[in-house]
Amino acid sequence: MNIRDSAVISDQPLTLYGVRFSSRLLLGTAAYPSPAIMSAAVRAAGAEIVTVSLRRETAGNAGSTRFLDLIAALGVRVLPNTAGCRTARDAITTAQMARELFATDWIKLEVIGNDDTLQPDVFGLVDAADVLCRDGFKVFPYTTEDLSVAERLQRAGCDVIMPWGSPIGTGRGLANRTALESLRGYFPDVTLIVDAGLGAPSHAAAAFEIGYDAVLLNTAVAKAADPVVMAEAFRQAAIAGRLGYLAGLMPPRDMAVPSTPVAGTAFFDLDAKR
Repeated sequence: MNIRDSAVISDQPLTLYGVRFSSRLLLGTAAYPSPAIMSAAVRAAGAEIVTVSLRRETAGNAGSTRFLDLIAALGVRVLPNTAGCRTARDAITTAQMARELFATDWIKLEVIGNDDTLQPDVFGLVDAADVLCRDGFKVFPYTTEDLSVAERLQRAGCDVIMPWGSPIGTGRGLANRTALESLRGYFPDVTLIVDAGLGAPSHAAAAFEIGYDAVLLNTAVAKAADPVVMAEAFRQAAIAGRLGYLAGLMPPRDMAVPSTPVAGTAFFDLDAKR
């Protein structure tokens, strides 16, 4: 057994609402050049969960039926989302419709508060989460990195919290790493998933290195010049970041520390030989 194998074996599987997954990469299904490329990207990423917007996949639409058949063929779990909802009431209604259409009580909850940044409306988010959790939904709330909001979502019944890395589609990575680290430290036993804003595989690795359990992304893969290759890059970055976290990263230091100690090494006095 090599070192990598031992690290993988020591890791615990990702568990979401009692369901275990081997992959820690969740992938969106929007904005791909074609359904075929989307399918290939999901396979290349090794994703076992994909998000689907109800507003795009409405019942009774022939194109939507073909799309859902394509998703079913991938053998992945569908996580419907309430993308585009601006109020708690709208999000609750959309979630209820999604439960009927997709036959699942899992829901990625989005309540958008600002059209420019797509920042979550945390007040409406908490209200909607409270109603949906009491109605038996397994809620995956898209939120900010605000600690007090995370606490309220926990009290509402959310076992998973999904803070953004940065605004949706910006590709800026972990814009507030310090706050994300604080959230991880404050909730050591809560499943935390970085959702939105990741633009490069290194951003995903960084999220795993600070202890996040999974990442969810869409645009960085769907809009890449080669989505399939980019999906594979994110898959490998997720593995590398998680292994780094499990292995134990060295802490940053203010002063340089020589990797080869000076004590005990031989010294030669060149002048003495003359």
